[in-house]
Amino acid sequence: MLASAPPLVSVLLPYRNAALTLAEALGSILEERAVTLELVAIDDGSTDEGPRIVAEAARGDARVVPIATGGVGIARALAAGHAASRGAFVARMDADDISLPGRLPRQVALLGEDERLGVVGVQVEPFPEEAVGEGLWRYVAWQNAIVTPEDHAREIFVEAPICHPSVMLRREALEAVGGFREVTWAEDYDLWLRLHTQGFRMAKVPEVLFRWRHHPGRATFRDERYAIVRFLEAKAHYLAPIVRASEGRALAVWGAGPTGKRLARMLADRGAPAALFVDIDPRKIGRTARGAPITAASALDPRRHFVVVAVGARGARDEIRPSLASLGFVEGRDFVCAS
Repeated sequence: MLASAPPLVSVLLPYRNAALTLAEALGSILEERAVTLELVAIDDGSTDEGPRIVAEAARGDARVVPIATGGVGIARALAAGHAASRGAFVARMDADDISLPGRLPRQVALLGEDERLGVVGVQVEPFPEEAVGEGLWRYVAWQNAIVTPEDHAREIFVEAPICHPSVMLRREALEAVGGFREVTWAEDYDLWLRLHTQGFRMAKVPEVLFRWRHHPGRATFRDERYAIVRFLEAKAHYLAPIVRASEGRALAVWGAGPTGKRLARMLADRGAPAALFVDIDPRKIGRTARGAPITAASALDPRRHFVVVAVGARGARDEIRPSLASLGFVEGRDFVCAS
């Protein structure tokens, strides 16, 4: 009996004016020989030496597939790369990052173990050290601690739980949720939320296999789509149908501060108004927020309430989760954390 051919991995690498780091990024993928791959390098409007670097790489390695978009932005560039690719698995790479040896075969193996997985990431290391602030270190540590499908499902509405350029997607899952698309919030977070809400699981290889470069000019720091309010809009967009489908239970928003009230307004705009707010501050209990009463947690009942936790204070989730569990709430079924 003939062995089946190994799956083709299509690595999508969009770039624009990244000549200083592009050769290193390309090389870190092309050095991987343990998987069958094609590297689709998408020139998204470069005016520097980047296209020449890619053309030279393509002359030396038939696995490199150069395409150009003329400059349409990251989401549409990825969509173009996806359309030009052929692999059963679609991996990501950015032009200023470094993929470490073993990343791609480990991701292929994990996807092969569980057909319910739609996307697999790896743990990442941010660099250079002088460009990584305290907040980013905390974010990466939080991401790296999220490994299993259960971890990802629990944290998906808190923040983007997986580093976009480090991932590998199952092609059929990517296409089932509409592929890469341009939205008014972060396009990668939108993709993770679409995968989650349509039943696909996420996981990580529990090993640092990707170096994630940071510098002041990256889109995360300057693009309006990555602003906090845009992340709240994304959460509200995908949370509202979950709230509306919560077996007729009333929505309780835990958190009567700015974050809770802002998210409650966005949910109400999408047909999921809060019936009450919960807060631990005794000065707030008995008052109202957005016309709804503010109560203590003891008033909650999983038979009558679906809870969205929207408290931004560091460490708050670690206290709220056991409090809700003690009242009989099950995370994912009766409550979600959204901040």
